[in-house]
Amino acid sequence: MSCYIIPLAQAALTSVCRKAGWKTGFIGRNLASLEMMLWGGSVMLVVDHAINGELFAWTPMEMLKVGVPMSVAITLVWLGYAMIKEYRSKRLVTNQ
Repeated sequence: MSCYIIPLAQAALTSVCRKAGWKTGFIGRNLASLEMMLWGGSVMLVVDHAINGELFAWTPMEMLKVGVPMSVAITLVWLGYAMIKEYRSKRLVTNQ
């Protein structure tokens, strides 16, 4: 199985963006949490596949059918988390 490749590539791209200094705006302020979610999930998948003997580098249909939806799901969960975090931080500022 190679479904881990897409989230792993997204994690690497997110790391590059964060290290390049993209820290302004809604996405930039919350980029570190997306990076941690993607790296953690990717490493977990690699370890799981290695333990089960399913570690393959290239099966395009699986990457398309499983890897892309996993990356989209992780990003949507992160987006919800980041929106709640932003809402709470603005709410705390206005209540003081």
